[in-house]
Amino acid sequence: MFWADEIAARAAEAAEASGTGASLVVNDSKTPSGTVHVGSLRGPVIHDEIWRALRRMGVAATYRYGVDDLDPMDSQALLTPDAVDRSMGLPLAHVPAPAGSDAASYARHFVGELFLGTFEPLGLHPEVYWMSEVYAAGDMDRYIRAALDAAETVRTIYREVSHVEKEPGWLPVSAICTNCGRVGTTVATDWDGETVAFECRADLVEWATGCGFSGRISPFGGGAKLPFNVDWAAKWSLFDIAVEGCGKDLATAGGSRDRSDAISRQVFEREPPINVVYEFINIGGRKMSTSKGRGVPAHEIAAVMPRNELRLLLIRHKPNVSFDFDPVETDAIPRQVDEFDRLAAATAGRPVRGELPADAERLFAASLVDVDADVSAEAAAFRPAFGHLALLVQLPGVDVGERAAAEKGAALTDHEVELLEERSTAARAWLEAYAPPDARIAVTSSLPNDVADLTAEQRRFLSRLSTWAERDAPASGEAWQALIFLSAKHTELPAGEAFRTIYVAFLGRTNGPRAGWLLASLDPDFVYARLWEASVDPQHTPE
Repeated sequence: MFWADEIAARAAEAAEASGTGASLVVNDSKTPSGTVHVGSLRGPVIHDEIWRALRRMGVAATYRYGVDDLDPMDSQALLTPDAVDRSMGLPLAHVPAPAGSDAASYARHFVGELFLGTFEPLGLHPEVYWMSEVYAAGDMDRYIRAALDAAETVRTIYREVSHVEKEPGWLPVSAICTNCGRVGTTVATDWDGETVAFECRADLVEWATGCGFSGRISPFGGGAKLPFNVDWAAKWSLFDIAVEGCGKDLATAGGSRDRSDAISRQVFEREPPINVVYEFINIGGRKMSTSKGRGVPAHEIAAVMPRNELRLLLIRHKPNVSFDFDPVETDAIPRQVDEFDRLAAATAGRPVRGELPADAERLFAASLVDVDADVSAEAAAFRPAFGHLALLVQLPGVDVGERAAAEKGAALTDHEVELLEERSTAARAWLEAYAPPDARIAVTSSLPNDVADLTAEQRRFLSRLSTWAERDAPASGEAWQALIFLSAKHTELPAGEAFRTIYVAFLGRTNGPRAGWLLASLDPDFVYARLWEASVDPQHTPE
């Protein structure tokens, strides 16, 4: 069973057994602490796929996504030095957006404009809520009261579950200082049933300095917020959440998830939602991290990868499996697009190379952005190989649409034209941002000077390839690749040397993109002529 179908079945069974509401809520959330890397998209897409699986089962379900913008600006955020003293400790909803942004706040800029902007292209349409608005509307008031009334229970949970000892009199609420506006530097110490006493301490945390003010405040209506673990458990009750996963860093034994589970049961008297623990996406073998500068911004990858192919990247592995994605140092993006094409071919019943996942067809269907897409039609749609397309878009005077239709052997449908335009745009963006030097080409209009240094063996290979190419007229990259190998074998030239010879003849260098696809991208008559011209030794006439 596909992993999302298994989780959805568990959620539906649990809901039926408990007699909960007719519509199941799947929830995810994010603290907007700066630029969001592509690894942060894994959670939203995993939860969306679980929601889709419930929908496929005929179970009414809602997908919600929360932005924890009342959390404090802390050491995880990326700030310019001048903004640190001014903003650290303030609620993210109250921190100004970076210079040049028209957003209402720091949170609205990084999540509202950039991160949430990647959702629609990936087929994500959750009901988005902002916790600053939820608190201000008073929706959390009853949970704040319940937590304050059960403060000793919360303290015991912290101590027994996580071995965290809170100071005597500590209350599970963070007041927003009425003097400096900070929430990350305050401690509440007294609850009289309507107000809490608080202190804004200068030395409470290392990353922010409180103003030293103290006083009393009503914790309701946005005057205060619950600490993370209590807030998390309260949201499960507020939104009646049935499924909510988390990254493995929050799911360690005695960690945040365990504390929130206990608070949910003992303070809010509700069974926690089904947990889906998901692993990190790594880069260079290490977890992507915004604060440590590791990872690629989600909005940048969304601009460089086609939509379905990016969705596949995020759901192809089970949530508890980590994987590496490094578009800078590796060819991760072209390989991902090729994998999507393999799954499409398998779903359409075409032969494919290599071993396929056991759930290849279900995985392909899950990768489609359009939840109502015709899977068979999408699988059958023609898409040029990404590597070949990256070559075509670099060649002057090439009509990419005509080349694609010629490769297909028929006119492109309207949908295939849309797919071609999307993939062409992605290929150009990839060439601009991430492609290695050998993927960028400039075919010389005349014979490169380095051809003069070719050996007799290399020239014989070119002569043979030219002769056989004119005879067989290979049209596809694969056909050219096969002919290159055959010609190299016939002339006893090592394959690596054969490819270097082609690069010299066409690019004037010893490396380049896949040679077969390079030749397939060029005008056939030009290729035949160049192969023959390069095969001629200026001192001798070839046999």
